[in-house]
Amino acid sequence: MEDIIKQAAGKRPLVAAHRGFAAGNIPCNTLASFEAALRCGADIIEIDITPGADGELFVFHPGKEPFHLGIKTYIPDMTAAEVRALRYRNYDHTPTQYPVSTLDELFEHFKGRCFVNLDKFWTCMPEITACVRRHKMADWVIAKSYPADECLDFLEAEGADIPFMPFINREDDVTEDLLKRNIRLLGAEAHFLADSDPVASDAYVESMHEKGLLVWANAIVFDYKSVESAGHTDDIAMTGDPDAGWGWLARKGFDIIQTDWPGPMRDYLRQAGFLPQG
Repeated sequence: MEDIIKQAAGKRPLVAAHRGFAAGNIPCNTLASFEAALRCGADIIEIDITPGADGELFVFHPGKEPFHLGIKTYIPDMTAAEVRALRYRNYDHTPTQYPVSTLDELFEHFKGRCFVNLDKFWTCMPEITACVRRHKMADWVIAKSYPADECLDFLEAEGADIPFMPFINREDDVTEDLLKRNIRLLGAEAHFLADSDPVASDAYVESMHEKGLLVWANAIVFDYKSVESAGHTDDIAMTGDPDAGWGWLARKGFDIIQTDWPGPMRDYLRQAGFLPQG
């Protein structure tokens, strides 16, 4: 079976919007932020998943409740009704009108409109898998996890229809083994600290492509002291040198680039000739 995301990435780099596109009064990980990301030209929306106390799956980054919601309680300790009553805070920490959405709501809202990257897949694999199947989204998602035995065994035994990309740090020592297993492997998310790291090499990207696999890179910055892609970041791109940020990643041949700035990155990629005009 040919994955439709591979077909899309075979034509051009895909733009992945990290937690949507948050700005002004629109917080990250809300349906509004994902809608904004699509309007900016994103192909993929990256989401975080947190389960509530009674099993409902919510689109929320674990542990960020004090910052994003202004509360000291955590969603895993709350009922679905309690979570539904919450509202996000904006960048000024002022309450907004935006609720914490469920994974069911997100799938229904964006089904067939974009690909969905499921971060934190390892937190509740059976429940997320059931939700993906319930909404017939298996061709439209990417499950992400570290290549831990628990996750790989689950995918092989119970989630062989779920597209998967492991997080790979600096050197890839898992892909060859994964190709031998009954896992729907899309490729790898490459994390590297230096241009000289093996997963940042032309040879690695070319070898993955020869296997029919994709390589995902990150321009996002969680912590400026520990960047994801050897300094080829959104920060560099947005403050004056997009060629050293997004351009470097695109020239390297990465199939998917994750960003917090989907609109400017897409504009740059088009102007630089990495995307078709128009």
